[in-house]
Amino acid sequence: MDEIIRLIPQERVQLNAREVMQLYTDLGPHGAEDVLCRAMADLAQRLQRCEALFRKGETQQLRKQARALAAVARQIGMASLAAVAGHLMEAVDRGDPVAQAATLARLLRLGAQSLREIWDLQDLSV
Repeated sequence: MDEIIRLIPQERVQLNAREVMQLYTDLGPHGAEDVLCRAMADLAQRLQRCEALFRKGETQQLRKQARALAAVARQIGMASLAAVAGHLMEAVDRGDPVAQAATLARLLRLGAQSLREIWDLQDLSV
């Protein structure tokens, strides 16, 4: 039992490319890129805030950040990120710190993956 195996969880990001493409149709390339860049920056900030709030034990503020994060994620087609933010809110509502920690870790992983995916998709559409 001297061997330690490190697990690196990965899951598939569910990105609704139609919603992103609809932004390009509705707003044009420059408008869509502006909206996406602002949304991506907002999501990155909210992910950092969620982590900081969890560490401070401020669960009600954490829940508010997760709710806002889910709304922004939905607007730009990040279905899986929005769903996991919803799961984090449920864990807060149940008062389950273990579930909160696990779900927050998943949210942070999926958030990083989602931001990379939307960035790649944005590069393809330019």
